[in-house]
Formats: sequence, structure tokens, C-alpha cells
Amino acid sequence: MRHYYKLTLTVSVGIIALILQFGLHLQLAAQVIITLWGSVMALSMLVEMIKTLRSGKYGVDLLAITAIVATLAVSEYWAGLVVLIMLTGGDSLEDYAAKRANTELKALLDNSPQSAHRLEGDQLVDIDVEAAQVGDQLVVKPSELVPVDGHLIEGSALFDESSLTGESKPVEKRVGDDVMSGAVNGDSAITMVVDKLAADSQYQQLVKLVKESEARPAKFVRLADRYAVPFTLVAYVIAGIAWALSGDPHRFAEVLVVASPCPLILAAPVALVSGMSRTSRNGIVVKTGDMLEKMSLAKSAAFDKTGTITSGQLSVQKIVPQPGFTAEQVLHLAASAEQNSSHILARSLVKFAAGTPLSSVSDLAEVTGNGITATVDQQVVKVGKLAFVAPNSDHQPLAQTAIYVAVDDQYAGYVTFFDNVRPEAAETLAALHAEGVRNVMMLTGDQRVIADNIAEKVGIDTVAADLLPADKIAHLKAVPKAERPIIMVGDGVNDAPSLAVADVGIAMGAHGSTAASESADVVILKDDLGRVVTAIQIAKDTMQVAKQSVWIGIAICTILMLIASTGIIPALFGAMLQEVVDTVSILWALRALRDRPNAAEPSTPAHAH
Repeated sequence: MRHYYKLTLTVSVGIIALILQFGLHLQLAAQVIITLWGSVMALSMLVEMIKTLRSGKYGVDLLAITAIVATLAVSEYWAGLVVLIMLTGGDSLEDYAAKRANTELKALLDNSPQSAHRLEGDQLVDIDVEAAQVGDQLVVKPSELVPVDGHLIEGSALFDESSLTGESKPVEKRVGDDVMSGAVNGDSAITMVVDKLAADSQYQQLVKLVKESEARPAKFVRLADRYAVPFTLVAYVIAGIAWALSGDPHRFAEVLVVASPCPLILAAPVALVSGMSRTSRNGIVVKTGDMLEKMSLAKSAAFDKTGTITSGQLSVQKIVPQPGFTAEQVLHLAASAEQNSSHILARSLVKFAAGTPLSSVSDLAEVTGNGITATVDQQVVKVGKLAFVAPNSDHQPLAQTAIYVAVDDQYAGYVTFFDNVRPEAAETLAALHAEGVRNVMMLTGDQRVIADNIAEKVGIDTVAADLLPADKIAHLKAVPKAERPIIMVGDGVNDAPSLAVADVGIAMGAHGSTAASESADVVILKDDLGRVVTAIQIAKDTMQVAKQSVWIGIAICTILMLIASTGIIPALFGAMLQEVVDTVSILWALRALRDRPNAAEPSTPAHAH
């Protein structure tokens, strides 16, 4: 039965009992109906508690059941009814608080693009967004949502991408620029070409992540369960001593009424859901609440290099063909083969080739951690590492970022790139150290010389280079328990296994692959490495608030128990006092929604401190 229905029925029983006792003067009937309903609810709670115990967890439900039974046993049935209303009302209030705290996430589902305007000749035809095909030309009118991912071919406009990235400032897009589904067009109509189907577009992937975060329950939701056993024992001891010393069983019921654990049950989940809402507001999707706990305790962090520590703005430096090939041929074949890849090197190469018609691709296959093979212009093209592209070549890998190209198993040349470090990288890593992350490492498939150079610039503690995905996993698993939990941050397909293995996998999802985002526990929606620090700071704030809320509830309840043991708090009044305790706990837990003061831009570590 849903919490709302339980509350409604409990209140209805209370109204009927009031009419019976004070309207019709049928006190016995009122007592009977409250006792029967209280017994049904206590039995229902007992069944739930047994299920909890069988799952290997300890809860605070036993204390609530005992309080209800004790009040009914000593004929304090109105106090028992108030306890029932408190418990069912508390559960309903928890659902309401979670719904309010989760507003930013649910807004994504409500605003999902539904239709598009396809240009067919000179006519605009309205279609369902799922019917848009790659290569279609779509018109996006002012104030409309971009239906699918694509790029502009006509017009320019300002786009509101706040629902995707958390960045409120509109972004100007011109011909050739990429546009993401879910962004809101400004005041000018534009024409775009579809690059991805609706199911593969940025907004639908984000919606999928949100649904997943809602569907997967947080293992850490009931923080109070950690204190359940000692708190329950203390309550029974105080109640038992009060009964023994006074000889009055009412004293036992009076103590347990004020020990009712509703504040403990409420505090942690409200705080955690509030923290997840706060991360969403800052352009970060956290899939489960227990990830907040792990991030708050993180002692190590591992980063991929390309597209993570580096800016994602690589530039082609030079194209060096081998005899028999021209630079134009190498560029055309490599860019054609890589045109559908989300890897940073591929994006940079394709961007460099803009304005040159690319050929269609067939038989595309990715060899994770090495490169790709594809058929272009009836030639088999390999693009990737030298050992993969030309294993028998006498050439040595360059001491800089490069991709190598082979055509029909003949080594055709290479392309080198400027590997620009993200401007916020050094500051971010320094902020991680300040947050207590002691060991920061780089795990990269790039060469040692390149990796060491980048690591020195940004302040990486340890470097592991020339790694395949399996090697990255081995390094993560080898991290000792004393240096865990460990966070892994990456953006590409080759990072997906590592993100899944780490205690907390964080995907740079603004330009990262779908596979990386699906494997990750946390997705950064804005192309800003500083949001990793923001996520950790929010996690720490949230856990601090959650624990404070639990301890506040325990402290107030303990004081009330000691007072009630003297007999000066009647059972009915004690039950009413619990509503005050509930309110205090919930209000304190909702503090997890608030960003740190004086943080003008939460994503910037320097400002966040």
C-alpha cells in the first residue's frame, strides 16, 4: 500500500474515532476501531521489518512497532493513533520532499523533444522526432527545442543549453557548428542536418540516465539504519528502567512514544535526494545515492588523458604521407573513416577536413584501445596506433600525439596533433588534493613521453602510459584498500570498462561516447573538468548534512526519552512532540539543496573554496 493511502486511511480512522467518542459518546467503539487499525498497521510493519532482516539489513521499524503496541496495550489509543499518523505522514512527507528535490531531473522527462519540421523540397513536413533520419534537413523555429543532434547548415542563433549542461548563458551557433537535442533555439529559425537518430541523441541519452538514476534505488538511503540497533537498545533500556522504578507500564509506553524513529527514517533519504538534485542543477547526473557517499570518501582519482585532462580542442599539426601517397589522400581517407567517431582525435581530424567532401564508409569496426578499420572508396583503411596500423613497419612511434594510417595493409602516413591541456586542469587537480584525494594518477593509452609531459604541467602524482583498456582495469584493481574509494574520470569508448570497474566512474559526457556515459556512475554534462571537484564537494556537503540530521534526531529523541521517563510527558503529548522533531530533521536535511555560499561559478574550484 502506498504511503499516501496509508496516511489517508489512518486519518479517516481518526476522524471516525473522534465522531464516535466525542460526538456519539461511544468511547469503547472509538478505542476498538483505533486498536484494530493500529494492529493491522503494526502487523504490516512487522512483515516489512522481517523482509528487511532477511535481506541482511537492520532497521528502526522494531522501535516503531513496539511504540504502537505499547500504547494500545495500556489503552493510550489516541497516542497510538498519533504515532501512526506521524509514521505514515512522515513516509508521505519523505515522498513529497524527494519529489520536490528531484524537480530538476524530472523536468528533463517533461521537456523531451517530440516532433520535428523536415524540409522536403520547398515544403516543411511535421514528423515525429523518431522518424528523423541521418542526413535529413530539419528547420528549428524560434523558441523550439532542437529535436535531434546535428549541425547547422543555414542561419545562426543563440541556444539555451541549460537543461543539458547546467550553463545558463546562451551559446551562439553558426553554420558548421554542432547543436544538441534538447537545446532551445533563440529568436532566429535555423536549418540543420541530422547527425544522429533520436534514440542516440544527447537529450535522449540524458533522459535515459535520469530514468536509470530514478529506477536504481540507493543502497545508502537509510543512513539511520547504521544507528538503529544501538538507538533501539538505548530506548528499551530507558523505557524498561522507567517502568521498573515506577512500577507503571504507562511509563514504558510514554518513553517509546517519544523514541519513535521517524526523524531517523526521514533524515538521510531527504538529504541524499536533495544532494542529487543539487548535482543536477550543477550539470552533473548522479545515478545512485550511494555514489555520493563514495565520492565524499574518495582517496584516489584516476584520469584518462585525451579529452579528459586535455581540452578536447586538439588541432592538426601536420600530415606526413609515405611514398606513394599524398597528404590530401591521407587526410581524406582517415577523416572519412573517422567521421562517425566521438573520439577527440577523430573529431579534430574531421574538423580539420571541413570543406572537403568525405566518402561514405562501410564495414566500420572499432578495435578497442587500438583504432578502427573501415572500407572507404573500396579500400580497407586502418586508423589508430602504429602497432595496430602497420605492425611490421620499421617506423618508431612519435613522441607526440599522432594517429597512423594504412591503406590495404600498406602504411600510408601519419597525422600529428597539438595536445592542448585544459585550462582548468591544473587548478582542478590542486583542488582535488585540497579535498583529500591523496593519490591522483593518469591512465592513458598514449606514449610515456607525452603522458609525462602532460602530467608535469597539471600536477599528476603517478602516470601509467601505453595502456590498453585491460591494462587500465588492472591498474584500478591494484589500488590498495587503504587508498580507496577510487574515482575514474574518462570520456571515450575505451574508458567505458575502466569507468565500470572504478568505485565511482565519472564520464565527461558533453562530448563523450554513449558507452562511457552508460558505464559511468556520474556524468558531467558540461565540458568542464572542474565539475569533478564540484561533484565531490556536493557529495561531502550532502553526507555531512545527512549525518547531522540523523544525529540531531537521535539527540532530541534521547533528551525527550529521559524527560518522559520521569512521567511528566503524557503519551499523547509525547506523540505530538514527534511532529516537531520530524519537522526539524526534514528542514535540516533539505539544507543539502543549497550550494556553497559565495560560489559564483560552482564549477570553478577556486571559487568553490
